Amino acid sequence: MRRFLLIAVPYLWLVALFLIPFVIVLKISLSDIALARPPYMPQLDLSAGWEGLKSFFAALDFENFVFLTTDDLYWKAYLSSLRIALFSTVITLLVGYPIAYAMARAAPEWRPTLLMLVILPFWTSFLIRVYAWMGILSNEGLLNQFLLWTGIISSPLTILNTNTAVYIGIVYTYLPFMILPIYSALERMDDSLLEAAEDLGCSRLSAFWLVTVPLSKNGIIAGCFLVFIPVIGEFVIPSLLGGSGTLMIGKVLWEEFFSNRDWPVASAVAVILLLILVIPIILFQRNEQKQREANG
Repeated sequence: MRRFLLIAVPYLWLVALFLIPFVIVLKISLSDIALARPPYMPQLDLSAGWEGLKSFFAALDFENFVFLTTDDLYWKAYLSSLRIALFSTVITLLVGYPIAYAMARAAPEWRPTLLMLVILPFWTSFLIRVYAWMGILSNEGLLNQFLLWTGIISSPLTILNTNTAVYIGIVYTYLPFMILPIYSALERMDDSLLEAAEDLGCSRLSAFWLVTVPLSKNGIIAGCFLVFIPVIGEFVIPSLLGGSGTLMIGKVLWEEFFSNRDWPVASAVAVILLLILVIPIILFQRNEQKQREANG
């Protein structure tokens, strides 16, 4: 009984906060649009009992999902989100790995301080941090003022409302999610392995590629998934830092819900987005399971 109760707690959590909301969204995605509150006409009427259930399956259609395939906006938004998420993950990895490596190689008494500096941005509201980047990247912002003052540029650069600003905002926001798992993997690494590799004739660079990088593979994989998965559905950063040419599915989803008031189509977009995210989530869970089995 104790084991059952222990296992039941996370499953109840998933049912309450994932499965039930997903079923509600799926139900709305199979409804028809209507100018009312809520702005849709449900096809499934549970109050009608068995007859309502039979009529629901008899009239079941996926017209909202079919509509997504007829409009170029949606599949382009999905592809653009995947592309931005992929490139952002690669950039975050290239920036985060040296930081995590330097933290792991720092003196033990300095590591807690460096770790606190990485976590420090979370003490400030996410929205405030994004708004701060608007002030930094604008034509009259701090970045352009600094570049003009140093003479590097003669006229302000247009960075805000571009994809470049979106990449900057995403990398800055999700960088701790890349640094922390990599640092955790590097901090546990046995330094004697590097000494043994150098004694066997490896240079420091060869020892890094042959020993350090493979041993930090689990941290790299975890960091990439922790960045890639939430970036696909990111809405705030492309809305505030990106321009009209920035197309991401989270932005489209918000516009369908609150601007167009088309809840059935918006729910269909959300369902497909969740199905896309299931693949990296499953891969991440399998990687975590293999890591636990290897450590066990």
